[in-house]
Amino acid sequence: MKAHTVLLAAILAVAALAACQPAANTPDPVVPAIDLAQSPDQLVAGEIMAIAYSGFREGQHPDRGDGAVNPGDEEILEDLTILADHGFGLIRMYDTGENTATTLRLIREHDIPIKVLLGIWLRAEISNPEGCPWLDEPIPDEELAANRILNAAEIERGIEMAGEYADIIVAVNVGNEALVEWNDHMVPLDDVIAYVRQVKGAIAQPVTVADNYEWWIEDGAPLAAEVDFLGVHTYPAWEAKSIDEALAYTIENLEGVRAALPDKPIAILEAGWATTADEFSDQASEANQVRYYDELYAWAREHNVTVFFFEAFDEPWKGDPARMTGAEKHWGIFFVDRSPKQVMNR
Repeated sequence: MKAHTVLLAAILAVAALAACQPAANTPDPVVPAIDLAQSPDQLVAGEIMAIAYSGFREGQHPDRGDGAVNPGDEEILEDLTILADHGFGLIRMYDTGENTATTLRLIREHDIPIKVLLGIWLRAEISNPEGCPWLDEPIPDEELAANRILNAAEIERGIEMAGEYADIIVAVNVGNEALVEWNDHMVPLDDVIAYVRQVKGAIAQPVTVADNYEWWIEDGAPLAAEVDFLGVHTYPAWEAKSIDEALAYTIENLEGVRAALPDKPIAILEAGWATTADEFSDQASEANQVRYYDELYAWAREHNVTVFFFEAFDEPWKGDPARMTGAEKHWGIFFVDRSPKQVMNR
């Protein structure tokens, strides 16, 4: 009798365990997609497809420690005319330097129908050689201290520009990829929040911060509470996604942000497709850029999401000077000589 009792108990235990386990062929539960549709008034300046712009040509570059070589008035005016003629009514710029100041002045002087998302560039306040693959050595403390002073001045210039050009600047972005773990210009989250509060308290336009979708999902809640909308970057090609996977992966990234931070509008502040890239040579092409642009535009129009496609023109100064076929130089929808790539030549 005792043996039968033990056997029965064992059988019941096995049955109970089995009942807790999914059947071998039971499919995983279907997780419904997040609704990403936004109302039209959550668009940036009412635009769907916008463009990232800085305009540096062959031999030109922003200040990399020894001064900038900026494009001239005629060159910037040519760029703005090209972009306006191709239907772009909104551009994103990245800092408050001379190039941006000239661009704003020319838009006003020539009454060009383009609005601007102004960038405030934040330099490194934390040394991040462990996280950044291309930062070879720690940033000296004296340089970090100097950067804090430069950042304070950049904030003040951004506030002044937003006031002076309130008819052109429609929103202000404080910091570009200054929080994600792999960057070379890292700024503490508390400092970014303080900068956002300072800018918001001084201007009338909406304020955002631009960073990688994954950072927003994992760490973005404190900052999301401060900004008016979330500025999200997403690059399927950098994450080894094929063109067939690209749009679905972009949507997956945004669904992750929406699930983590459901109460804020979203704008894609960077998404693009390089036409030449050693890093993903099989995927980099003009044809694939056309496809990603068209698919992303159609999706964004359906869901009322502003997309800043990256970027307007190829920029040879970016990336490794010795690596002319590196991706960083070839994200433009126009070549560096301003001739259109396929995506703009239809």
